[in-house]
Amino acid sequence: MQTNLVQQFANTPEGQEAESILRACVHCGFCTATCPTYQELNDERDGPRGRIYLMKMFLEGEEVTEKSREHLDRCLTCRSCETTCPSGVKYGRLIDISRGLMEQEMPRPPQERWIRWSLARVLPNRRLFGLLLRIGQIFRPVLPGKLRTKVPPRKQASPWPAASHERIVLALAGCVQPSATPNTNAAAARVLDRLGITMVEAPEAGCCGAVNHHLSEHEKALEAMRRNIDAWWPAIDAGAEAIIMTASGCGAMVQEYGHLLRDDPVYAAKAQKVSDMTIDLGAFLLDQDLEKLNVRKDAGKVAFHCPCTLQHAMQQSGVVDQVLRKAGIELADTKEKHLCCGSAGTYSILQPELSQRLLNNKLKALTVDNPDRIVTANIGCQMHLETSAKVPVQHWIELLDQ
Repeated sequence: MQTNLVQQFANTPEGQEAESILRACVHCGFCTATCPTYQELNDERDGPRGRIYLMKMFLEGEEVTEKSREHLDRCLTCRSCETTCPSGVKYGRLIDISRGLMEQEMPRPPQERWIRWSLARVLPNRRLFGLLLRIGQIFRPVLPGKLRTKVPPRKQASPWPAASHERIVLALAGCVQPSATPNTNAAAARVLDRLGITMVEAPEAGCCGAVNHHLSEHEKALEAMRRNIDAWWPAIDAGAEAIIMTASGCGAMVQEYGHLLRDDPVYAAKAQKVSDMTIDLGAFLLDQDLEKLNVRKDAGKVAFHCPCTLQHAMQQSGVVDQVLRKAGIELADTKEKHLCCGSAGTYSILQPELSQRLLNNKLKALTVDNPDRIVTANIGCQMHLETSAKVPVQHWIELLDQ
């Protein structure tokens, strides 16, 4: 694709990266076949190819309206198009760059700015989110039906193992997971303990930066990344062998640290080291001796939902399925595995109607084989699926912890 970026963008690192991505696109249209929003809306502007043209227009200085931004806002950033693209177009980076630049050039209406500002202050703040969630859980029985489904019931964590082993791995507590699904990391720690591995969380580590980054607060996202690197570094220096991710949304973000901080003279090398050490829990367990776990086989038939961040961003499609089968779990058949559930970080809040349509489609695809439960690998997907699912929804590691 030929490009002619305006000077204000052409001479910046972001503009140059965007231009190289644009030039890789041959507008073949293969991406439209796997784009959830295009499949739902049948509008070229709501598919990757059409959005690429809209971003190209903006970066070349042509007039871009609020209607154009609406089509970009409808993008889930699921990156299914990247998995399909024969030219290797890094669409996720392109839309992150374009959205960030567009926020600077085209301020949103006050109400939209306030909503996005609030989300970027509440969700990454572990204590504040936990407090607000607890208040919601207390009043959950008297909330209206639709609002009640958005507040997950209070969950308890199983005890962390007390033993310590020579093999050490790091984990990220994150921002939402500790209060919404506190048993996820506890279950992972217990499973790894039975394999002779100690999993530890660095207390100073917080949000991975994804919320701020995808809401176009790129500098705040970089601050979160630097904070996490500082929190993990003593353990890395001491010989931790990996950074295990139990939330694929966080894993996808942390694997980008090296790229996003590549020009930082202080953090570039450390960031790349952190990205190189980051691995999803499923990929890590696949190389372990799972027979030691003696997993109970009474979970019934299980439908696995592979989050977009796991299959398209981290490129780990099919890995958790292999782990569950090795552990003796019976997997249900599912359809349209590549399509997004509609959670997509803050998408379910900012685009509720379309998000709900995608959720309904995903639940139909997950339950064609009448599973007894649904499991997934990302906190956002888990919370979103359980708002409408007729069967229990949990993180897949909890099955191995039984």
